[in-house]
Amino acid sequence: MKRTWIHHALIVNEGSCFAGSVVIENEVISEVLHADERPSRPCNEEIDAHGCYLIPGVIDDHVHFRDPGLTHKADMATETAAAAAGGVTSFMDMPNCNPQTTTLEALEQKFADAATKCIVNYSFYFGATNNNVHLLKELDKTRVCGVKLFMGASTGNMLVDRMEALRTIFSEAGMLIATHCEDQNTIRQNTEHYKALYGEDPDVCYHPLIRSEEACYRSSSLAVQLAKETGARLHILHVSTARELALFEDKPIHEKKITAEACVSHLCFCDEDYRTLGTRIKCNPSIKTRQDREALRAALKTDRIDVIGTDHAPHLLSEKNGGALKAVSGMPTLQFSLVSILELVHEGVLSIEQLVQKMCHAPAELYQIKHRGYIRPGYQADLVLVDPNRIWTVTPDCIESKCGWSPMEGKTFHAQVVQTFVNGTSVYAHGKVNKEHRGQALTFER
Repeated sequence: MKRTWIHHALIVNEGSCFAGSVVIENEVISEVLHADERPSRPCNEEIDAHGCYLIPGVIDDHVHFRDPGLTHKADMATETAAAAAGGVTSFMDMPNCNPQTTTLEALEQKFADAATKCIVNYSFYFGATNNNVHLLKELDKTRVCGVKLFMGASTGNMLVDRMEALRTIFSEAGMLIATHCEDQNTIRQNTEHYKALYGEDPDVCYHPLIRSEEACYRSSSLAVQLAKETGARLHILHVSTARELALFEDKPIHEKKITAEACVSHLCFCDEDYRTLGTRIKCNPSIKTRQDREALRAALKTDRIDVIGTDHAPHLLSEKNGGALKAVSGMPTLQFSLVSILELVHEGVLSIEQLVQKMCHAPAELYQIKHRGYIRPGYQADLVLVDPNRIWTVTPDCIESKCGWSPMEGKTFHAQVVQTFVNGTSVYAHGKVNKEHRGQALTFER
């Protein structure tokens, strides 16, 4: 029986930060010790974590790994390598791949593929469409993280635009509904307006005016209305505007049925960055104003924004050619999500305890994930060691994502992931990913 003792760490967990150590026994956390307390029994391996934070593994509720069917730009193996390198120990993947995850057969195939490819832990959303509502009742709620509903067209175009279908999905899903909210009529009108002014492919700087604040608010408010009418469990993804924040309550997760996610892209960039980064930061919903970004950051200090995800969406750089309409939307951010939010901690935007709440604890609570997201005896040993005082710069050679680029290239961070453990095994340490490891399917207590 292997026992690993990680000692001299600053443990960040459940709202506190304290000097201590953790004992891993096989796959689980065996002991959580304070200050100079020593393990109850000898350990085979010791790791000196002096000067480092020890936090629960990050749980990303929102990724697009492009597998199956779009694996020229990403796949489960490469993107979970990026996850491991970034301190992300569990992910939930979206259904807009090829074939789309809108049948029970496609869903089962993704789980089967993940078991042979994924370095970290996994689950998958089932994609709702105008025509597959009858399948929702057949989903295994202990294995499937949620139902994904596109209330706005995006990559893969799984738009659900029939009000009858929307009402049925909200009424009958029986589990968390995660929504992409952008009003398609508003986007269509804006598109025609800016094409008339600037041609068939306006500059990317017009992207946030085409996929506008109004488009987001109209769709998000409709989703909230439907959830309230039906009693559905609603989670609105990638909130991008200050205006939308008024739709959510400043309450703990267990006191509400409507929750919100903010993404690294909308927390780190604003429309001023289109001038230097161009289509590299083109995503749906669009990155909007500095004022929107600051409002989202401020909301992280409250319970109005519940979790931080990435909407990690790799494309080849050649697919990013064009402007507001022709360049594809989406960017790879998974490997640098934790250090990006640690940069906000460095800047005083939020505390390290708040970061752990939004990236580790809250996703586990919101999705009711069994025995993950906290540093507790008996929980799976998904852990991350972070050096908060290691300055480094992102260069292309360190990127694990298959697409080979990142909007974070050239950015200097003040903290770095040192080591990542998944189910008690070191999957990343000092620049190297353990690509032989296989994660586990997440289990949901519902």
